[in-house]
Amino acid sequence: MAKNWSLYKYQPSFVLGFHGTEASVVNKVVSRSSKHLTASEGKYEWLGHGIYFWENDPQRAIEWATDGNSKKKIKEPSTVGAIIDLGLCLDLTTRSGLDEVKLAHEMLCDFYAQSCKELPQNNGGKYLLRRELDCQVIQALHIYRENNKLPKYDSVRSPFIEDEPLYLGAGFNSKNHIQIAIRSISCIKGYFHPIAA
Repeated sequence: MAKNWSLYKYQPSFVLGFHGTEASVVNKVVSRSSKHLTASEGKYEWLGHGIYFWENDPQRAIEWATDGNSKKKIKEPSTVGAIIDLGLCLDLTTRSGLDEVKLAHEMLCDFYAQSCKELPQNNGGKYLLRRELDCQVIQALHIYRENNKLPKYDSVRSPFIEDEPLYLGAGFNSKNHIQIAIRSISCIKGYFHPIAA
């Protein structure tokens, strides 16, 4: 019988997340004239729908805001920091999280087969920057949990290997990162302007 590891899906501490966006948006959420950042709900979101953050990496957030946003050009790139309690987290650094996503993929495949439709694919080059399949798998997992009256995940967290090797023969890539998608805005305890040292 498989063991239930759900006790360990709650993260025991706060993390710092960084979000790259327009300077005007940063100023609004830090000043509280806008309560929260807007969730990303496109079909290519790597971790499904949610408010996206780079975990502990303000530099990567500003790089993305400056030259990585394929949806629209950011006119005045800036970064906002957030103090985050991940709550009940679908953590793809754990075996139980990965097993759950694999099961969701199997269910999604069955659904598409029964509907006689073609399963969406990830694409966008070597690093699969357009992740329609992954987005649908994560969303299917959330729907499955909701339909089966399982607790909703507050957040999704995953490492990503991205870009070229850091140096010849390296096992590290130049844009490796951990990304977080926040589904429950109550996880965000506050916003701040990051301080560069």
